[in-house]
Amino acid sequence: MSDSWPRRRLLAILRAATEPLDAQELARMTGQHVTTVRFHLDVLTRESLVRQFQQPPRGRGRPRIGYRAVQRSVGYQELAQVLADHLGPDPVTRSAAAVAAGRAWGSRVDIGAKPVETLADARDITMSLMSELGFAPEKDPAGDTPEHVQINLTACPLRELARSHAEVVCGVHMGLMREVLERNGARGRVGVQLHPFVEPELCTARLDLTMPPERAALDEPSEQQASAPRVPPQLRDTDTDIFEQPAQQR
Repeated sequence: MSDSWPRRRLLAILRAATEPLDAQELARMTGQHVTTVRFHLDVLTRESLVRQFQQPPRGRGRPRIGYRAVQRSVGYQELAQVLADHLGPDPVTRSAAAVAAGRAWGSRVDIGAKPVETLADARDITMSLMSELGFAPEKDPAGDTPEHVQINLTACPLRELARSHAEVVCGVHMGLMREVLERNGARGRVGVQLHPFVEPELCTARLDLTMPPERAALDEPSEQQASAPRVPPQLRDTDTDIFEQPAQQR
């Protein structure tokens, strides 16, 4: 197919179309004879590049045959394997690199001014962030205590990749959550852990209060410190979390 300009043009048109197109429509769009278009469509169909659909006739007559391009799935699993291999030779190294990448991502996210004053604030910010990313987060009151809260992530967009590369995929997401919370004032006060596949289709994020409220108040910056320019948070060498593979993958 690569050496046929007419077929490449037909395929490009079908990929851009929002609905199946028949040979007559394609002939008008390309200026080719309808018999020539049908020949090229037959070739594309045999190569599994387009698929036929039966469409209602225009007025009386036989049903029309419409064509739609077959959408090829990107090899994300292979891409993830390549990325994982280049992030480091072992899970510890890959996890640290992934968390650092997530932090870099979090430093670019527009989060607005949402200061973290309580653990509930940290949970709300995290849920808002993960909801925007398509994780369908849900509160889990049964797992809450005054020291920690739990968020169920019910629809990870990269779930299948995470099954085999949890230290990379989950590391990026955990670094993202940490950076966003710290940009809102949670540095040293709230810790974030991500637990992949606590159930076959469920991951959880746990936010832990790492400093008692009374100690946090003592550590508030002075008026002079508060007026000083804020230095952007740096990546920490302590971000070396390792994610265990789900039991079914061991």
